Parts: sequence; structure tokens; C-alpha cells
Amino acid sequence: SDKEHFPVCLDLHYFMVQCTMSTMESELVGAGALPPHAEEASLYLHWPFCLRRCSYCNFNKYVPRRVDNAAMTRCLVKETATLLRLSRVARINSVFFGGGTPSLASPSTIAAVLETVSQNAHLPNEAEVTLEVNPTPTGMAKLKDFTEAGVNRFSVGVQSLRDDDLKRLGRDHSSWEALKAISEARTLCPGRVSVDVMFGLPGQSVESWEGELERVLDVCDDHVSLYQLTLERGTQLFKQVEFGEQTVPGDDVTAVMYRTARRILENRGFLQYEVSNFAKNGAVSLHNLGYWRARQYIGVGPGAHGRFVPQAEGAVQREARTQTLEPDVWMREVQQVGHGTRRRTRLTQLALLEEVLVMALRMTDGLTHQDWAMFNPDAGLHCILGQSEDVLELQERGLLILDVRGLRCSWEGLALLDSMLPTLLFHLEKYISNQEKQKEEGSPSLCQGGKSKTR
Repeated sequence: SDKEHFPVCLDLHYFMVQCTMSTMESELVGAGALPPHAEEASLYLHWPFCLRRCSYCNFNKYVPRRVDNAAMTRCLVKETATLLRLSRVARINSVFFGGGTPSLASPSTIAAVLETVSQNAHLPNEAEVTLEVNPTPTGMAKLKDFTEAGVNRFSVGVQSLRDDDLKRLGRDHSSWEALKAISEARTLCPGRVSVDVMFGLPGQSVESWEGELERVLDVCDDHVSLYQLTLERGTQLFKQVEFGEQTVPGDDVTAVMYRTARRILENRGFLQYEVSNFAKNGAVSLHNLGYWRARQYIGVGPGAHGRFVPQAEGAVQREARTQTLEPDVWMREVQQVGHGTRRRTRLTQLALLEEVLVMALRMTDGLTHQDWAMFNPDAGLHCILGQSEDVLELQERGLLILDVRGLRCSWEGLALLDSMLPTLLFHLEKYISNQEKQKEEGSPSLCQGGKSKTR
């Protein structure tokens, strides 16, 4: 959903796909038992179209001459209904319209999808419904209509308040239009507007970044997402930097930018609750919390990703699903069979636990023993990681904390999470491998009594 790019390079879909690809189909999680929270999910819908392509973007988006909005709406509605029935979830906790540029869609499309959700599952009146907004006149003109269609939270892609930077990034809005969009969104959804801003831009210094962030905070609402610019191979900006036409700050400078931003946000009353997300007055993104807590989510639309149990097929194991990328091909598949799922991979126990660990450690609260036990009741975090010399070293360095609450990063460790994950995942994989060997040999569990005690 949210397209996070930040200091530890933990793009949500990148890591989830990597975890899936590293451990392909295997035995079921548990003996015929459904995984936790199988009765509920979040819903992500991908609108893949844009007016233009940003110079840094490598997401699944297209700039067509025209879009058949009616046909797209029918297909989004049909795939939503199909996948909801396939999952048999009783409740949808949140809905997120991402892209692409979903603010180019018709408000009637949003309303039709939400009506379909309500017809196939319980969508509480208070459920968070987020729409990503590109602050252009086209997007801003429909904000009120979007709220009437059911949207109650906006995520505004400001990226920068410097017009020169916006031109370099290929954005199709100005800083004045960004400020106007924030103001309009705050009027319509007070306390429920997120502002996206990027750092590590070409020519940006620590000092200019500080000034820009202060300016953003003067006008933003209760939620801010900080994204570090990532040079993606194949993008226009990547080529410009490669050929020396543009220069970006080095890793040491962007690290300072990140630490500085965290302190500025804290001084402004924002609490960091995830690697790149900050909120005050409790305005956290409930939809993204679902990802980070390894809850089920259903992905609808071209290139969308999902994680859910297809219970209607008699399955008891969560699957990683990816929808067909190309909109035209996706639409044909939806019209023919009801959905455009291109790839399905059953998650092994190891793959599931990898995702639980990676996602939870993005949060400042980390992973509690209770949450871990829901996914792996046979062995606790102390048993799996607590005796590792590598993990003990990370604790001694003050980067990682493993205590009675669970496992989490320290303030310093959160910025270095990417460097710690290989160690943690290695020991998790080693433990699962040893457990499988113990079962084959009929030996007792590595943790006495099948459980690990919590210190």
C-alpha cells in the first residue's frame, strides 16, 4: 500500500515478496488449523493510472491516452467480490486506495467498491478508508466527492515544497498546489490526513532539509511519512545520476537527515511508531498497522499483492498472491474468471514467521511475546534468538532489546534495522531447520516442554 522508501530500505512489498520467494511451498502451518486472524482482513485496491511518470518511480503504473473508467470500475468490483468470497473473511478492518494515482478515479468507483465490500463482509462504519491524493487541480477538485463516497482519510503525496525539486522528481504539481491540497484535505478530514515528504533529493543538504521539514510541519495534520529517495534501476532519475547529470547525498548525509528529522518531529509533538511514520493525537495508520502486525490483507487491481487464506477452496494455509500487472490483461482475466491472480504461493511456517518478524520490527513497539505465540506457540523469542551470540552482541551494542515485553529495536537500532535483519532471519531459519530435524528423529523439542520461558 503506502510506498515507503526510507533509510533501512524496507519497502513493504519488496521484503514480503523476498521472504515468499526464499521459502516456497511446503507443509501446512499447523495440523489443519487456520492461522491467527483468518476471519478478518484489510483490503488494498490499486489504481494503476497516472497523468505522467515521476522520474524516480518504478511502481506498477501506466500513462494511457484514455482510461475506460466504467470498465475499470466493473472489474475492481468483480475482483473484490471474488476474492472476498474466496477468503470467506467476515470483517474488513480497513480499506486503502493506492496507485498509481487513485485520486484520478471517479468517486463513484470508490463508492461502488465500498458497497461491494459491505455486501460480502462486515465493513464497520468507523473503518479507516484511505485514498492517496496527488495534489493536482484534477485530484483536489474531487476531494469532497471522495468523502461523500466513503473516504475518511487522505494520504497526500507532497514529496517536497520546493518547486525545483518537484520538477526534478517529475511531479505534476507545484508547492502552492500541495499546500492547497493539504488545507482542503484537513478541512474535510480533520485529524486524518497524512503528508508524504521525501529526503535525500538531488542537491539537498541537511540544512535545506531541516528548513523544508519545518515548513511542512507548519501546515500538515497529525500524520507524517518520511521517505528516503531510492534510486531504482530503470528510472529516469537513476540514469541521470548514473551519467552524472544529477547528484544525490551520500549515505552518511541521508543518515544525518533521518536522525535530524526524527528529533524535529519529536520536538513538534509527533511520536514515531514505525520506521518512516510519525503521528500525534493517536492518528496512526490503522491500515498499515495491519501489515506490520502480519494480519491478512486482500489485494485487488493490477499488480496488487495480498496475503490471505483462500478458505473457500478448503485451504488452511495463508497464501501470497500477486495480481496480473498489465491493466488490459488483468481486465480480461477478471472478466473471464472473476479475478486476475497471476501468482499464488503457499507460505511455509518459516516464510510466515519471517514476515511476522520483519514487519513487526519496523514498529517502535516491536514484536510482543503474545503476538509471536499466536503464530508460533511451540517456541518463544528467547528460545529462538535469546541464546545467539550475534543477537546478544546487538543487545550489548544497544541496538536491539529482548525482554519481558518482546523483541524491538532501540532508537538507534531502528535506523539500522536493515543491517540487523540478516542475522535475525539466519537464526530463525536455523531454528526451524533444527526443529524439523528433531521431529524427523523423534527427539524432544529444542525448547524444554515445547515452550520457551520469558525472562
